[in-house]
Amino acid sequence: MEELVIRDADVVDGSGAPSYRADVVVDRGRIVSIVKEAADAGCQRPKARRELDAEGLTLSPGFIDMHAHSDLALLRDPDHSAKAAQGVTLEVLGQDGLSYAPVDDRTLEEVRRAITGWNGHGDDLDFDWRSVGEYLDRLDRGIAVNAAYLIPQGTVRALVVGWEDRAATAQELDRMRQLVAEGMEQGALGMSSGLTYTPGMYAEDAELTELCRVVAGYGGYYCPHHRSYGAGALEAYEEMVALAREAGCALHLAHATMNFGVNKGRAPELLALLDEALASGADISLDTYPYTPGATTLAALLPSWAGEGGPEAVLKRLADDDTAERIRHHLEELGADGCHGVPVEWDTVEISGVGDAAFADFVGRTVAESARRRGESPWTTARHLLLADRLAPSILQHVGHEDNVRTIMRHRVHTGGSDGILQGAKPHPRAYGTFPRYLGTYVRELGVLSLEECVAHLTSRPAARLRLPDRGLVKEGYRADLVLFDARTVAPGSTFEEPLRLPTGIPHVLVDGRFVIEDGRRTDVLAGRAVRRSPMQRNTRHR
Repeated sequence: MEELVIRDADVVDGSGAPSYRADVVVDRGRIVSIVKEAADAGCQRPKARRELDAEGLTLSPGFIDMHAHSDLALLRDPDHSAKAAQGVTLEVLGQDGLSYAPVDDRTLEEVRRAITGWNGHGDDLDFDWRSVGEYLDRLDRGIAVNAAYLIPQGTVRALVVGWEDRAATAQELDRMRQLVAEGMEQGALGMSSGLTYTPGMYAEDAELTELCRVVAGYGGYYCPHHRSYGAGALEAYEEMVALAREAGCALHLAHATMNFGVNKGRAPELLALLDEALASGADISLDTYPYTPGATTLAALLPSWAGEGGPEAVLKRLADDDTAERIRHHLEELGADGCHGVPVEWDTVEISGVGDAAFADFVGRTVAESARRRGESPWTTARHLLLADRLAPSILQHVGHEDNVRTIMRHRVHTGGSDGILQGAKPHPRAYGTFPRYLGTYVRELGVLSLEECVAHLTSRPAARLRLPDRGLVKEGYRADLVLFDARTVAPGSTFEEPLRLPTGIPHVLVDGRFVIEDGRRTDVLAGRAVRRSPMQRNTRHR
């Protein structure tokens, strides 16, 4: 007898088709049968060792977070309710060109320092991996939800070239190509870049194109955080579209927003650019989070020249008065490339987390507000915090536009990604609330998407981009990564004031057919594993 029957569920199967009522039978981690309208048809209903009454609940595939920063959180926190309680059953890690494999001892410490604001320093972890395959093996020991990995181009460049702003030599480019190929062979699904973050931003398009050719040869995709989301944003999107097409590589645009005052109301221009490329045969998708503020580290706002040489070099420049004044000039007057070419507005930059609890008083306040309390200029406050907390502070940047958010999420190649940073006392609420916010706010309350459309955006569409043949649909033979939610009440609990609250209206979540959330509570199940690129994908392309 099968393990579980989910009885009388309203099935939204992820395809975009209308919902239907059914009994769904799960066994050995797979959906083994779906009996539609079983209660009304008078047929013999399926039986199993366990029955779950889903009357009044919607059953859908588990949600796929296309842009996650849980690279260390999955290892550090077996509970991981931040994502599991949202119905997320798969996260895509290795984002924005910076993560923890492939590395050697030197670059591991450099990367840990550079993205402390995203993931913490990881002092409580044993970094017993160096390659992509070894990191995926570490995930396979058991995690709360499944995870896929993108090769971080900035980390690859740090390993081969270092943190210098210069072109790679021919020999260095060959070595980077080799590392990307090895990462793909070991199971990565593609490559990411962070082109406003050092050292990845130092790569010219020709270098990126060569690496993307390698990714394309394995059927993978390129996921860039491109060179500007502010001034020059459209040009930055155009650059990535042209680059990916030159390389013959599928393109997935990370957190595809149009931010800062210069881009208010300009989302239709971005979508027109994408529609033109799609019509001519380009393979493009994108992800967004359903909020207006962005989130990153305070150090990320600095001009790229200030980051050359790595984190210790940044701290030395900040400590030198003359160099620090030059940094301020770029930030406040010229518009640093780290701040997307827009002069920083300190009243939009809110400190969301610090590395040292001694600086907790800054958290939840903008830099401008803290500066007024301290009786000094905002730059003086920011500089002090960067130096004293050794580049650890993370921030929210309140520079988005609601009309752009809604316009982009309607697009036919849109998927959902939280870009959630699970670090700091007051992180962006998207880390805990992205997926219930889509369902509660943008489906039920605002009607921006229908329920069936939205579920497709969060399930089958990302599964297709990831080229996962047995995920993203409620379908016989597919993996039983499933979520049951109440469409009438589902909502994020997290707010900007209380960002660590869990959502409501999602009582059950299954990973590999096992309950990780049951009756609204986290179980002790660690059913998640690394989701690797299939070896059969080599020399094929996703079109």
